[in-house]
Amino acid sequence: MTGNHPAAPRPSRRRPVTDLALIAVFAALIAACSVVSIPIGAAPITLQTFAVLLAGAVLGSARGLLAVLLYLALGAIGLPVFAGFSAGLAPFAGPTVGYLVSFPLAAWLTGFIVERLPRRSPAIDGALIFAAALVGTLVFTYTLGVLGLAWRAGMTLGEAFLLNLGFVPLDLVKIVLVAVVATAVHRAFPDLLPRRAASAARDLASPAA
Repeated sequence: MTGNHPAAPRPSRRRPVTDLALIAVFAALIAACSVVSIPIGAAPITLQTFAVLLAGAVLGSARGLLAVLLYLALGAIGLPVFAGFSAGLAPFAGPTVGYLVSFPLAAWLTGFIVERLPRRSPAIDGALIFAAALVGTLVFTYTLGVLGLAWRAGMTLGEAFLLNLGFVPLDLVKIVLVAVVATAVHRAFPDLLPRRAASAARDLASPAA
């Protein structure tokens, strides 16, 4: 019987115009977080990884991937949106090529995981999103970043690994921020990820035991 249960909310349908707007906004956010950098060694410190992971955590796998690809395309055609206001194809042949290549993959994996997370309390949601972003960072950003440094910066894998290790404390702070912001966004806009919204609707529609 359903008479004693409130109607389950229906997840909103995906709207292409809204999707395109979100993709463009997050591509711009990634660009804004990339241009200001602190040059340290072969790989400068920026907020790129924060924005990339946030795109995946907020938009999901497909839109997060497209937002990062749009950002990379804008930089490749000459807009100064890469670290240090650089642009063109040169960054794709430099020491940071591994990080650039990893970004769309990290956003996709983070979004893929977040889309499949059950909705829980804000604290649990935040912890799960933190774990998703951490997996995306470890699997793609660090792995490809180290390989890129070894390939284009003339380092051994050990040297590249040690250099990358220096980024870990700050990256953990960025991932915490991703979890906090993404959790707040999904609480404010629960239908932003249709897959999670549909799962929550099914849970609400299920009669209590």
